[in-house]
Amino acid sequence: MKPVETPAALSQETVDHIKDLVRINNDSSKGFADAADVVEDPELKKLFSDMSEQRKRFAGELGHYVAVNDNDESMLSIDNLSGTWKGTLHRWWQDLRGKLSGGDAYAVLAEAERCEDRIKACYEQTIKETAGSPLSDVLHKQYAEIKKGHDGIRDLRDAAKACN
Repeated sequence: MKPVETPAALSQETVDHIKDLVRINNDSSKGFADAADVVEDPELKKLFSDMSEQRKRFAGELGHYVAVNDNDESMLSIDNLSGTWKGTLHRWWQDLRGKLSGGDAYAVLAEAERCEDRIKACYEQTIKETAGSPLSDVLHKQYAEIKKGHDGIRDLRDAAKACN
């Protein structure tokens, strides 16, 4: 029989999934901060900055559970995490594309939406694979915000494309 999980006694599988979410939120936070640096539109700068802060907060919230369960204090600080190599590559591509396009809103939004697809899929997989976990409420709450952000970025991307 599988032991009952509590927030302070998660299975290693759940902890590993949560670590992935911490890393992808870190990637997303850095990606949005980078996007805020390349766009000219002040409203997009604010949106991207706000989303960067939200993802940093999500990483910190999830990092707390990893630290408690895995004695891994590095997960508490987003600055100590390098993210994933795919995230680093994505941020490099986003920065390059933003510079090449002169900070064109559509180009930056298209890249941001691709990143949002990735984080949304990671949350969906984690929610499915950790069903019944004591973190389900936290994951579902964060996922709702992730989905809202994704849909907003998608809508802005589509509007920017229509204007081009």
